[in-house]
Amino acid sequence: MIYSENILICITAPLLIAAIFLRGESRRFAVFFAVGMFICLLSAYISGFLEYAGVMDAKDIPLYLSPVVEESMKLLPLIFVLLVIQPPEDSLFLGAVALGTGFATFENCCYILTAGAENLAYILVRGLAVGVMHLVCVLMVILGTILARRTKTLSVAAFVGALSTAMCYHSLYNLLVSQPGVTSMIGYVMPLATVLVLTVPYRSIRKKI
Repeated sequence: MIYSENILICITAPLLIAAIFLRGESRRFAVFFAVGMFICLLSAYISGFLEYAGVMDAKDIPLYLSPVVEESMKLLPLIFVLLVIQPPEDSLFLGAVALGTGFATFENCCYILTAGAENLAYILVRGLAVGVMHLVCVLMVILGTILARRTKTLSVAAFVGALSTAMCYHSLYNLLVSQPGVTSMIGYVMPLATVLVLTVPYRSIRKKI
């Protein structure tokens, strides 16, 4: 048994203290990184509660429930910042990247403390597959949101469309890695391959920022 709350405090405390002395983009990255870790813990609470309530069994939760809960929770801080603060696109993109990275980092820390860190292959999978997958899902949402914002079609439909894409991707990844053999290998490679694909719209967007 691990105490996730204690791990969160241990990691975020020095990060938030450091944010006091940072300025501009550095502070924004530190704050959103911490928010991403908090969102990860909160998502685990919600999924655990729904499992305890008997909504789904432990086998089905990673395929159907966790993607919906986690991607929805990641989107909430971005919606708040977008609608209330209305930052420029580069700041919004940086915050999204930091949030996704913080989410993935905290989840990896908890899994490593549970399963151990002696297996290098397992560590590589956690870092380059699962961790990158969470970042990819956030990138999908924020790139879709920025494109909708530029075309003046930013609405509930745009948010739902971007969020649905991230949920389906997350669920597909979990489904692939749940099956041993070639199927799981495809799942492990999928996040890095997707990152390469996303560099095309990213470069197009960055040129116009």
